[in-house]
Amino acid sequence: MNFIKKIVDGKVDAMTHAQFQKFSKGEFIYRALIYAKQTKGKYTIYTSAEFANEMVYYVAKKLGEEKTQVTGAVVSTSDLTGELDFKDKKQFQGVKRYLIDSEMSGTEIIKLLEKFPKAFFALSFKIENYLLKIKPKAPKSGKPKTKGGKKEKPNFCKLVTTDKEAGQSFVIESEDWKKADITHTFMIKEIIMPKGETDYSKIRALAKRKGTIIREAIIDEKEMKRDISFEA
Repeated sequence: MNFIKKIVDGKVDAMTHAQFQKFSKGEFIYRALIYAKQTKGKYTIYTSAEFANEMVYYVAKKLGEEKTQVTGAVVSTSDLTGELDFKDKKQFQGVKRYLIDSEMSGTEIIKLLEKFPKAFFALSFKIENYLLKIKPKAPKSGKPKTKGGKKEKPNFCKLVTTDKEAGQSFVIESEDWKKADITHTFMIKEIIMPKGETDYSKIRALAKRKGTIIREAIIDEKEMKRDISFEA
């Protein structure tokens, strides 16, 4: 469900790669924020915007061919007219926000995610054992923070579930916990260019980032810190 866990498990995929495309070399603070609670087998996960697409993908996969009411927005620079059923479209400086309020199957959502991997899927829906809420807007744009500034609350996405695998994937330090507050710092040390490619747009899309993720966690008032090497 989340790219940090995929990196730890050595299972980097296209969604993980997409997380780092906008980063240059440097240190980037207050990334991939998580606040999690566990009570009697129920997990409540709050996160910053980075986790949105993966959360939508995971829950949509659980939904499968069945349909449910989906609300929210799909944010993209591409023209998605004819690709999805939207009730309204807002546009600002070339960025389009398609407002959604319709029944969709999990398969339909997954197809859109796979066809438009650069779009931001701020979708909310509920199925058995899963309640997903994401703010129906684009995440804050601009350059990632390198220093200073204030840590924001991780309240862009919210997932409530009894799925232990999903809930536990956000708190990899321990299985026995009640509250967790987790922050990441991305240390991008190297940009690896694809060999033999001359098309600039493809070079930009395929270039990998290599470095370290500094994971700082407070689990039930106990502070923990670890460095995670990555290439994605």
